[in-house]
Amino acid sequence: MNPILSIHNLNKIYVGKGGRFAAARAKAAKKSLQALKNINLEIHKGEIFALLGPNGAGKTTLINIICGIVNLTSGEVFVDGRDIVKDFRYTRSLIGLVPQELATDAFETVWDTVSFSRGLFGKQPNPAFIEQTLKQLSLWDKKKSTIRTLSGGMKRRVMIAKALSHEPKVLFLDEPSAGVDVNLRKDMWDQVRILQQTGVTIILTTHYIEEAEEMADRIGVINNGEIIVTANKQELMKNLGRKMLLLDLKDPLAQIPNQLSSWNLSLNTEKTQLAYTYDSNKEDNGISHLLAELSQAGVVYKDIHTDQSSLEEIFIQLVKQK
Repeated sequence: MNPILSIHNLNKIYVGKGGRFAAARAKAAKKSLQALKNINLEIHKGEIFALLGPNGAGKTTLINIICGIVNLTSGEVFVDGRDIVKDFRYTRSLIGLVPQELATDAFETVWDTVSFSRGLFGKQPNPAFIEQTLKQLSLWDKKKSTIRTLSGGMKRRVMIAKALSHEPKVLFLDEPSAGVDVNLRKDMWDQVRILQQTGVTIILTTHYIEEAEEMADRIGVINNGEIIVTANKQELMKNLGRKMLLLDLKDPLAQIPNQLSSWNLSLNTEKTQLAYTYDSNKEDNGISHLLAELSQAGVVYKDIHTDQSSLEEIFIQLVKQK
């Protein structure tokens, strides 16, 4: 299957233009910042792809280049098989963007600003489609309200409606749930799932990593302008996550007995729980042997359960390693 978005050896270098004073300008002219380094990435039609990374990692720069807001330094980007530089009008018409910033005309009504966004892309007026979009985003009862009267969460929804107004094939959500309460966030993600079912490809960045864990089909991690890993969510959790067997002890244990030193065990600060980290991919994870040796060592436990790494823990681990 051909990717809807394909990126080859993409680089972005910012060159400093200097400060207020001549000395500062001369010094700054020698400096440059490589925001993106040889990015290679393919995203397929209809998937939800989460791009994760710490602040300053290059997420927004990458999105802005694809959307035509920032010029690339070198490399190629294709949307639906067309080059974003050579065929910028066509490729831009396929993309919807919900930026981090809430940039709307404060004195326009919801209906007018969404309808105007559709017209910017040369689309014929379609009141029925605008109505459907506003209803799906729970904005219909606000259609005559001016933007300045809306809450932050409602303004965020208006930004999504504007991005969808021209019926794009690819939707970028750059921190879409920032400043949105829990109920609005849930409704928003329900709408994202509906969009995915219609064939829209969604690429999101978020600091709520549990959202990416719940929503995304694939995960990409970027740090210092480089893609560290891209993988199916389940594969990422399986291959990079750790699994732990947790044993709640009947009585506190002063220290781990010497005869158990060969096992990968740790004791919590309260001395009431033993943790055994193991590879869940191995056919023999050693648990049965460990339990037998615990019994021989006189360690008595009252409960036993397991714990799996979250995507957030894997993300932190990847960024620290990089």
